[in-house]
Amino acid sequence: MLLLCLDTATPQVGVAIGSDDQVIGRVQLARPQHHAEHLAPAITYLLEQLDLSLDQFSGIGIGPGLFTGLRVGVTTAKVMAQALRIPLIAVPSLDLLAFEVRYTDRLVVPALDARRGEVFYATYRQVPGGVQRLSDYEVGTPADLCAELMSRSEEVLLLGDGALRYREQFYDLERVEFGPPGLSYPSVSALVELTRAKFQREDFSQPRDVHPLYLRLSDAEMNWVKQAR
Repeated sequence: MLLLCLDTATPQVGVAIGSDDQVIGRVQLARPQHHAEHLAPAITYLLEQLDLSLDQFSGIGIGPGLFTGLRVGVTTAKVMAQALRIPLIAVPSLDLLAFEVRYTDRLVVPALDARRGEVFYATYRQVPGGVQRLSDYEVGTPADLCAELMSRSEEVLLLGDGALRYREQFYDLERVEFGPPGLSYPSVSALVELTRAKFQREDFSQPRDVHPLYLRLSDAEMNWVKQAR
């Protein structure tokens, strides 16, 4: 079994190839100028370096996250899955971040920078073999998240580039520990692991049902609304 995993849901572009038991190759680029210009070359590079062809893959994993370049990855994954007639597996970006710290006993709160002074976030709890999401995916200001964390009387692990960007606003919260800078963004290796688990359970997504996870209007839509007014 070979799985091709793509993630363009943050300022990073990630591509990885996984087998039954490991990640056999990956490319992760930090803050490229244009996701569309880097995704296809990254896929081609990995295929060439590993001497693989697309017809050898059993499934495609995609991290359908939050705005920016995510449409590039979602569209690419959907087109490839349909063309190759192989399953598509979707794993949201916040789930990937939470999975990276699955061994902590703390309440896990990944927060990704949503721009406009907001963060995307959700809450998770450790369960055997991974994490379980306890809340809906949310978007709000750091103050909104602070208020939610203050209302909880439990130890919290806060991670992601949103947590780091607004660290000063969270700094005085009791019982809150920050994740390291190395966990600012979802890991494409974690995407391979979760994609593999879903593939083995045959937890597939229909390409028509996989969309970017929009929790608010995009910048283009906001501009259109302002102009319409």
